[in-house]
Order: sequence, then structure tokens, then C-alpha cells
Amino acid sequence: MNIKDKKIAIIGLGYVGLPLAIEFGKKYKVLGFDINKDRIEELTFGRDRTNEADLAGLSHAMSLSNNGNVGLSFSHKVDDLTSCNVYIVTVPTPIDQFKAPDLTPLLKASEMIGKVLKTGDIVIYESTVYPGCTEEDCVPVLEKNSKLTYNLDFFCGYSPERINPGDKINTLTKIKKVTSGSTSEIAEVVDALYSSIIEAGTHKAPSLKVAEASKAIENAQRDVNISFVNELALIFDKMGIDTNDVIEAAGTKWNFLKYKPGLVGGHCIGVDPYYLAHKAESLGYYPQVILSGRRVNDNMGMFVANKLVKLLISKNHVISNSKSLILGITFKEDCPDIRNSKVIDIFRELQQFNMNVDVYDPHADKHEVKEEYGIDLVESISDKYDAIILAVSHKEFLELDIKAICASSNSIIYDIKSFLERSLVDARL
Repeated sequence: MNIKDKKIAIIGLGYVGLPLAIEFGKKYKVLGFDINKDRIEELTFGRDRTNEADLAGLSHAMSLSNNGNVGLSFSHKVDDLTSCNVYIVTVPTPIDQFKAPDLTPLLKASEMIGKVLKTGDIVIYESTVYPGCTEEDCVPVLEKNSKLTYNLDFFCGYSPERINPGDKINTLTKIKKVTSGSTSEIAEVVDALYSSIIEAGTHKAPSLKVAEASKAIENAQRDVNISFVNELALIFDKMGIDTNDVIEAAGTKWNFLKYKPGLVGGHCIGVDPYYLAHKAESLGYYPQVILSGRRVNDNMGMFVANKLVKLLISKNHVISNSKSLILGITFKEDCPDIRNSKVIDIFRELQQFNMNVDVYDPHADKHEVKEEYGIDLVESISDKYDAIILAVSHKEFLELDIKAICASSNSIIYDIKSFLERSLVDARL
């Protein structure tokens, strides 16, 4: 199979799909597809609300579409997918309210692709899943809707996404890519396809399942490591010592890993371990370490809120109707992504104490925050507060005169990211 003959459809144009569409669009004929008509219109005019796209690269890839062999175009119409022969799926794979994998977007995308699938086509999944999901859950949907036979008429690949939102250094082409295929021949095709755009190179896994598992453990490992330092933070808080001071001291040893305590949210680290745990439990094994780490990390928002209340009480504040400000609602610094943000846990816990809570975030979209969390962001800081929590280390907060927005000299400043100058804050996580 000649990869130059491929016309690629990228299904889902979020943080993962759009950078992929841009890079492939520089070398192949690419159709960026999303069911969100507004998203397609925005991209067609060269705008990107996620701030992940290289806008110059986007413009360049789109300009090449006048050439019959390469270039990027966009569509929300399913019929436009029929001319493609490689489908790369980059839709979200969240968890539901019971922390179980929600495969709805993935299966709906598979159903849609199945209806346009042709003999010889390849479907590559990048969405994070548990090992075995591609062949056990997605392939039957493709077969049912296409009336074609897997590994006879059509083929699959799996290449886990490694996008790091907000990171302008470790971008798509600079991160080594794991690839795999449903047959040895297809594995070569998939690997060659990604090798043509990934400067850092590729690693060809021996099977789809191995590639799926590699993604699951990447983030589970980070989750467990962070849960360890979060648990240390809970212990050291009772001892009255600063966790970051301890980490700095321990970090003088060459093989100590300097993870920092904090909120663990987002679409990867706070979600992927549940996919791995779900698969393990379906096989009769209850994972101890993975889920204990998840419990620690999921409770950190509650700990922060309760610690703040204790600090306020220690300075003789009346908790009910006191005014607090949370700085940041996104799941990480300097990006607008609010998915699975654990800052919401702090907000809700403080509301349980009948506190008046404002949230300010210069990166988050106020409409998305309202729709997702029911919170009306303050557009500027014009009030004064009894308590201020720095929850996300956006660079803009370094320029904020934080003392000027304190209601009194007894106001509490709680820096859970250890981001501000230490002399300014009353407590750090």
C-alpha cells in the first residue's frame, strides 16, 4: 500500500485532532471532520478556541487544498467522508458519573465511519481506551454498519495521542509516537504514515492491545506518583511542615522524582486510570494501587476547601457569607481546557459552608464554564475578599497585586500551586 495515495479524514477536531489534521494536511489530502458546525466554521476562518493550533501552519495547510494531492479542508457533512480511505478517530473518551468509561462518542464515531467504510480502508484510533477496546468494542460496530469483514475487507490501527495542552515546546511532531496495526502489513502502513510527520520518530508496537495498554499506563503512572506526594501533603499538613520544602530537600538525591502535590484533573491523568481499572475488574482483578491513588487525588479539592476554612477560623472570620475568590478554573496553567477540572470540587465544598465564591480565569471561556459547571465567571476582579485561593498557575496571576484585593490584613491567601512569592501567602499545599 502506498501511503501517498491516502486521503485522510480526522474525526474530531479538538486538542488532539486539529494539530494532527494540520500536520497531515501539509503532506496529504486531509478532511478535518467534526459534528459541531460552529467549530467547522471557526476553523474555516482560521480561528481556534483551544489555542492549540499553529495558526500559520493551519493557514498553510488550508492554502494547499487548491492542489489536488495535498491540503486541509473542513466539513461537518458525513457524505464528505466517502472519498477518504484512512479514518483517524480523535474523539473524547470521558468517564460517567460513576467513574466508568463512557464510550458513547467513540462508538458513535465508529458507527458513522462504518456507514462510509469501503474495501481496503483503514480506521486508526487515537482516543484513549482500555486494552482490547478497539477490537472488542469498535470493530463490531464498524462491521455491523459497513457489512464488511475486519482484516479481510478493512483494517484498523491504534496510535495513542500524546498531546499536552498548553505546551508549545513538546508539540505533536516533537513527541515520539506509538503506532500499531491489525496485521503486520497494516502496522507498516500506519507506522510509515505517522513517520512521515513525526520528527521525533515512532515506536511500532507488536499489537493494537499493547499500544492501547501503553497509553493507559503512561497516565496511570503519573497519577500514582502524584497521589503519593498528595498523601504526603496530607501527612505533612498535620505535622505543620511545608511539603514543597520536603520535596526540595529530597530532590537533592539524584534519583528522587520531584512530583508536586496538587489537583489532578483534565482529560488524561484524572480519567485514564479508570479505563485501566475497568478492564482489570472485568477480568476479575481489583487493582489496589491504581484505585487507591485515584481516591487520594479525587479528595484533594475537599482537603483544600476544608483547610481554607480552618485558616479563616484561626483568624476569627465568620465563615457564613464570607467572600472568597478562586483564581483559575481550567485543569492546568495557560490553556483554556476546563474538562474534568478539579477546581470545581473546591468551589462546591466552599459553597457547602455558605461562603460567597467568585471564580476568575482569563483563559477559560465563560460560556463553556457556565454550561459545564453552572458558574458565572467574574470578568474582572473588582471586589475585595476574605480568602483567595490560587488554584491554577496562569502566568497572568504573577502580575496580580494580590494584597490589593484582600478585604483586610486578616485575609487568607492559599497558594495550592506554590506559584506566588512565598512571603505573600499564608499557606501552600
